[in-house]
Amino acid sequence: MDASTQEDLPLSMPSEEEPTPSSGSTRNGNSPPSRQVSNISLPNKKSGLFGTSSNMINSIVGAGIIGIPFALSKAGIVAGVLMFFLVAYLTDKSLRIIVELASFHPKLRNLGVLTYEDLARIPFGRFGAAYVLTVMFVLAYGAMVAYLLVIKDNVPAVLGLADAGRGSFLEAEVTMIVTSFIIILPLSMMRDMATLAKTSLLSVLADVFLTGFVIAYSPVKSTVSEAGGFGRVLKENWINRDVFIGLGIISFAMACQHSAFIVSNSLKDHNAERWATVTFRSVSAATFLCLLLGMTGYLGFLDETEGDILVNFDSDSIVANAGRVLLSITMFFTYPMEAFVARHVLVALFYNGDMDGVTIGPNGDVVPLPKVMGVLGRRHIITLVIYVATLIPALIVNDLGPVLSITGSLGASCIAYVASGALYLGINGEEFLEYCRNMLESRGYKVEKRQKPSEVELPVVGDATATMASPDSDNGTTDEIPLIPSGIKPFWWYLCLFPVWVFLASWGATGTRNFLRSMEGYTSDVDSHVDSANVIGPRKRDYYISMFLITFGILAAVVGVISNIYVEVRHIFYTPT
Repeated sequence: MDASTQEDLPLSMPSEEEPTPSSGSTRNGNSPPSRQVSNISLPNKKSGLFGTSSNMINSIVGAGIIGIPFALSKAGIVAGVLMFFLVAYLTDKSLRIIVELASFHPKLRNLGVLTYEDLARIPFGRFGAAYVLTVMFVLAYGAMVAYLLVIKDNVPAVLGLADAGRGSFLEAEVTMIVTSFIIILPLSMMRDMATLAKTSLLSVLADVFLTGFVIAYSPVKSTVSEAGGFGRVLKENWINRDVFIGLGIISFAMACQHSAFIVSNSLKDHNAERWATVTFRSVSAATFLCLLLGMTGYLGFLDETEGDILVNFDSDSIVANAGRVLLSITMFFTYPMEAFVARHVLVALFYNGDMDGVTIGPNGDVVPLPKVMGVLGRRHIITLVIYVATLIPALIVNDLGPVLSITGSLGASCIAYVASGALYLGINGEEFLEYCRNMLESRGYKVEKRQKPSEVELPVVGDATATMASPDSDNGTTDEIPLIPSGIKPFWWYLCLFPVWVFLASWGATGTRNFLRSMEGYTSDVDSHVDSANVIGPRKRDYYISMFLITFGILAAVVGVISNIYVEVRHIFYTPT
């Protein structure tokens, strides 16, 4: 392969002469991929349904669960609960969408797409990959800072050094540094997520007991009685003005798409049904735990609910400190999950997916690079850098609520909703455009001749000034890209934002077509409309779900960030009399 051809390949796709550590992997339970798009270090150890579900639940239920009572206080009881069910459904759906696209879509199932950013690169090029990597890091980074803040609030109280959330630097910050260095850092240094299956199980069990603690000891009865009864509380707090701040915290609590591929790659006998089982179990369990803790925590303290609900409990209470121990266990064992994600992003950006740091010896064998001081390899150094980078803001910031809300509004909305919806429309772009053409034609609109690929400028992969090559029947693509008729469309076309969806689909269709052509020797072996157990093609209902995901995600991100800024400014300049 000549140099010019290599330069046009996607960033994470190795050349044919390069060794591909993962090239022999079986991804969809059938056969190894015919081409390996993702050049990453795959896990050496995998988990079954139980272990993978434990890791996924642990990825979902982190610091977010302790902020759910605060989310309900901001959103209102009815609005908060309804939003939680909506977010839970969208979370489950988006988790299935992105992994099904990468592993079971008829165009991509034999290409070895193993990361979120490589999936985004196919329809949207470098922009798509950069977008996904950026928001993955934002979400993981915000989560890790939040976990350290929870440790800072609660561990000193457990040790009897200070009241919860009110310790001095020596009592709170130093305790956080020491305990996180001893427990969190070694776990974060691990190579494979399957190694964390047991600690994830302990973390999930701690969440279960923590939820039981809040249910048992939250002063719900006395607080609600003093407020005039449940009916009055419900009437006055069914929806509140800071509803989008609450949505941001809920989105943060449920966001796990940034961990989806790391968790999915650790699943034994990976297929669509088993992955759907993992997502359903995990999202259902997380929703149940979060709502139980959220409702009882909020009703116990109402308007006085803190961003960390355990701060509301007495610091010298043995029972309350038992709850803080459970919460601390969850934080210690969940931080490494996010560290894996952040490390993956940095490895993808700076080391082309090579986490272990290897080179090719003179005999063609894989040789590890020298370690710093004989101990610290590339994986260890990157993990240490991430740990220090999260420790610094945790030493400065004290309020957990804004961290949860802003991270959820921006990071979670962009990666959980916007990215998954856009990828579905992009990869299924040709089919979606054909669906739109048929929809317009059935309503009496004249459908023009379909556009030839050679007439379309290439906006994504490779040289942006080049045009697409002549049609290639070997890669399974058709000779033409569907063209939407020009002219005025019906009112519903604009009301439902179809111009936006058509733009995304056209961009994605062109990028996907060109990407498949760049894969020399690749043949699409399955018709794009086949939908079997391990081959999942485009579906009409998922077009509309994807449109909703994008719309909901953009609205939640924009309004959530504006709401947080407004609240913080209001706190600065407004003093209650």
